[in-house]
Amino acid sequence: MPMMRAGVHIVSAWACGLAMLFCSGAPGATPARPPADASRVIRLSSLEWPPYTGASLPRQGVTTAVIAAALASMGYRLEVQYFPWTRAIALIKHDSPFAGYYPEYLAAGLARDFLVSDPIGSGPLGFAYRADAPVQWETVADLSKYRIGVVEGYVNTSEFDTRVRQGKQMIDTAVNDKQNLRKLAARRVPLVLIDRRVYEHLILNDADLRAVAPTLRFHPRLLEEKRLYICFRSNAEGERVRKIVNQGLKRIDIEAVAAAALSAGAAN
Repeated sequence: MPMMRAGVHIVSAWACGLAMLFCSGAPGATPARPPADASRVIRLSSLEWPPYTGASLPRQGVTTAVIAAALASMGYRLEVQYFPWTRAIALIKHDSPFAGYYPEYLAAGLARDFLVSDPIGSGPLGFAYRADAPVQWETVADLSKYRIGVVEGYVNTSEFDTRVRQGKQMIDTAVNDKQNLRKLAARRVPLVLIDRRVYEHLILNDADLRAVAPTLRFHPRLLEEKRLYICFRSNAEGERVRKIVNQGLKRIDIEAVAAAALSAGAAN
């Protein structure tokens, strides 16, 4: 378990080890051990979104592991606090101790409100459906006859979200992915838009969903392979932290760090 202080989840020693292990080999890329100096701590907000992020996950999740390793390679330590998604975002728009939030998909207009990092990984976005009611689709327009379960506040894809705004795509919102999958199992929606790794983690590890897992499937056709990002405050401090993170990301092997974190999660 990562260290905790009053709800703050600290990612430190293991991140430095990962950074050393998966350093890209660039000149001058040997990571320094993150010091205890508070000025060398980066604070971010996030949500519970396993296996990418989560307070109780090994390494606090795949995406957290990548960010922590990048920061460790620059001599910084990561602290994360977890909130409902809309609050995690709102905290960066208002006065708070957090420099940014993650993980986010790119969307039109995002750069107007935030400074966006380089990619910190990616995830396969697609649809879950009931095994006894398969759905065939080729284009996003084919989905218009279905009411699709989505999570409130999530960015999806540009085309899908545009069709929703234009009234061309019916949706049914939920507070999180688990609630969406429960609605799917109860036949309240025929499709749920969800990251495949999140789907797989939930049906294997959530006690409520394991019971209905045999009735659910993930569609082989992806909507999109989505890159993940950190969004920072649109000010001088946000730009300072973004530069630190981006430089650190260049010093590590992102895929190797992510694979190690996934393996750690699978072993637990």
